[in-house]
Amino acid sequence: MNTPQFIQLHHEAAEEVRRELIRGLTADPAHGGAQVSPKFLYDALGSRLFEAITQLPEYYPTRTEASILARYGDAIEASLPRGATLIDLGAGNCAKAAGLFSRLSPARYVAVDISVDFLRTALESLQRQFPAMEMVGVGLDFADVLTLPDPVGDPKSAPRVLFYPGSSIGNFTPLAALGFLKQMRAACGPLAGSGLLIGVDLVKSATILEAAYDDALGVTAAFNRNLISNVNRLVGSDMRLDDWSHLALFNQVLSRIEMHLVARRDVTVQWPGGSRSFGQGERIHTENSYKWTVDGFTQLLREAGFAAPQVWTDTLASEDANFAVMWAPARPV
Repeated sequence: MNTPQFIQLHHEAAEEVRRELIRGLTADPAHGGAQVSPKFLYDALGSRLFEAITQLPEYYPTRTEASILARYGDAIEASLPRGATLIDLGAGNCAKAAGLFSRLSPARYVAVDISVDFLRTALESLQRQFPAMEMVGVGLDFADVLTLPDPVGDPKSAPRVLFYPGSSIGNFTPLAALGFLKQMRAACGPLAGSGLLIGVDLVKSATILEAAYDDALGVTAAFNRNLISNVNRLVGSDMRLDDWSHLALFNQVLSRIEMHLVARRDVTVQWPGGSRSFGQGERIHTENSYKWTVDGFTQLLREAGFAAPQVWTDTLASEDANFAVMWAPARPV
């Protein structure tokens, strides 16, 4: 039986993280105001809260994407190369990618997430289920730079299938999404058959979208407000949970869901060496989730170096669909 290999490339520097957070908290209101990167939502508790969110009736993306992968499994199997290197970006517990193993028979599975410690248990369990498959866990903050290490495998020896599910591409602005897709195209390598399998959340009514990010049980509110505890831990600040409420809204002009923390009263947040005052109703912007049309995202893929994708949606008419799974072959360079 093979043994998984683990490589930690991302090393978080506490002082660098602290500076990044303070820059966000003190950002000029004339330039968008206070903001915190959504990556800080995912501490240990935040990750568990997000898992709970995916089970909520209002949160459609996870179950809708899963239904598409199940319904069109035969077509997806026929379109993607067998025996490829399957590179799972933002692998988490690896469950989504593992669901593809029986259809794609990858020769190598590469799970990429910010920390290999989070991946270790999942990969060791998967290795026991698929003892002949080579498995590699890579700790990488690929939102900055997608650079894959040598143990991922020679891109000239086997096709690469990059897997980016869950509509995570929506956390990027359109310009940043284009840049990241170009990096993914480069990571596909030169071999014919390589490409990107990606989940894309589609534009729909504000009512559905806002409910998905502000559920009746308040789990998403807890997920967003948990950021306060994480910021306090990382910065040494004194934010109080009861000073802040959760807000989710659909910005129709920018076609994105926005999450904010909203000051319930005038409050001053202090940390060693600095502070920032917030007026009642002032916001800290914590996450964006852009929503796309099929045609709009297809154009983005083409600009990034992919061929026109095959598209599977949850409805027969793509214009009525909530979610899309797309297979975009890498265009020769």
